[in-house]
Amino acid sequence: MSDARLADDVWRTMAAVVFDNRDAWKRTVIEHTGLPFSRVRVLRRLAARPMTAKEIAKAASMDAPATTVAVNDLQERGLVIREADPTNRRSKLISLTAAGRELIDSISRLDDPAPGVIAELPVSELRTLQRILGKVRPG
Repeated sequence: MSDARLADDVWRTMAAVVFDNRDAWKRTVIEHTGLPFSRVRVLRRLAARPMTAKEIAKAASMDAPATTVAVNDLQERGLVIREADPTNRRSKLISLTAAGRELIDSISRLDDPAPGVIAELPVSELRTLQRILGKVRPG
C-alpha cells in the first residue's frame, strides 16, 4: 500500500470512529444549547476568529443560503454580530458576542467521554495516539 493510500485509510478510519461515536454528545449539545447542531458548528468555527459568511460556509461545509439562514438565526438569538470588515468595507465580518462565547465555553465543559473502542486501548497505545494527534491538531 502506498503512503498516500495508507494516509487515506488512516483518515477514513479516524473519521469513522468519530462519526460513529459522537451521536450521544451531539444530542447532549443540542439539548444543552437548544440549537440545531448546524448552528453549533457555525459558533465553533467563529470561536477561532471572526469570519465572513463565505468563510463560514466553507469552514462549516454549508452552502451560501444555509449559512445566511444560520447566521441570521444566531444574530437574532444574540450569539453573533455582523460588523463592517475593516479591510473591506463592502464585506461583513461575523463574530461571537459575549453570549455566544459563553455558550461555546459551556459546550466545552459538557461531558464527552471516550467511546469504549478508545477507552479500552492500553495506556501505551493511548499515549502514542495522543502524541500523533498532537502533531496534526490545528492550533
